[in-house]
Amino acid sequence: MTGDIELTGDTDLAAFVRGLPKAELHLHIEGTLEPEMLFELAGRNGVELPFTDEAAVRAAYSFTDLQSFLDIYYQGAAVLQTGQDFYDLMAAYLRRAHADGVRRAEMFFDPQTHTERGVGFDVFMEGFTSAMADAETATQISSGLIMCFLRHLPGEAACDTFRAAEAWLDRIIGVGLDSSEADHPPEEFAEAYAMARAAGLRPVAHAGEEGPPSYITGALDALGAERIDHGVRCEEDSALVRRLAEAQTPLTVCPLSNLALCVVDDLAGHNLKRLLDAGLKVTVNSDDPAYFGGYVADNYLAAASALGLTRAELAQCARNSLEASFAPADQKQAWLADLDAFLAPA
Repeated sequence: MTGDIELTGDTDLAAFVRGLPKAELHLHIEGTLEPEMLFELAGRNGVELPFTDEAAVRAAYSFTDLQSFLDIYYQGAAVLQTGQDFYDLMAAYLRRAHADGVRRAEMFFDPQTHTERGVGFDVFMEGFTSAMADAETATQISSGLIMCFLRHLPGEAACDTFRAAEAWLDRIIGVGLDSSEADHPPEEFAEAYAMARAAGLRPVAHAGEEGPPSYITGALDALGAERIDHGVRCEEDSALVRRLAEAQTPLTVCPLSNLALCVVDDLAGHNLKRLLDAGLKVTVNSDDPAYFGGYVADNYLAAASALGLTRAELAQCARNSLEASFAPADQKQAWLADLDAFLAPA
């Protein structure tokens, strides 16, 4: 397999990383709201912000844990009010993703963050899907939406959200679970996930970021999760590591997010390379890049620098991401062929 071969040559590493055909599988679209757009939309919609300028917003992006990030994340989402707002947010992300070599983006969105503010599915879904269609026409980037349930809200609220999404289910590829992980085990959402699986949606779930390894097991067993988002604490349970490796369950790892939210103290201590070496299907992603200091290529480059990843290992992460996507098989094979061509000796 090409990804197992040590790559040589003098290609600039940043150009190499951006040239790798890849998928991004762990990206919260609301987490791509850059300070400049935050102020633009606040002005457009008459929303008063507790910041004087973009620099003040960035200065606030110093987090101590997941909850400290979520507090400001939900505050920022309040500027998203019209279909055009959601269109602009999606279009800006997909332009950045395309520039980073992303062929397939599978993006989380949080409907409860918007419906609780009186912004309905017709508003944000129309904006999102219109921008996705226009981006595919312009750049051929393929994309899909994964509807997340907020785990700090009750499981019944997740069921209600799924029912509210009924008219849009043909535009949604999967369901996920995000927000505060601590003290919110995945089993609380088994009913909502059963409804989603019955409707043909693909299940994924955040687990093993701040929560214990048992939350990863719960996501697999109670929710039927096909991918684990984050999953870095799996290493605390050797049997779970073996299970994930044997099943080739993808992990959507987000290095810069883990650093920003103090999941790791230093990127040099991140376990991404150890998980790769253990045979796990690791992918590299950006999570909430406007808040954590980098989009997907930045995460590849930061991991390469901190962990000494080889180009072969970076290529393996890209290969894993394409294989782990929920895109149709023929599209995945075409992108994998493009990856092989990119890696082939000149």
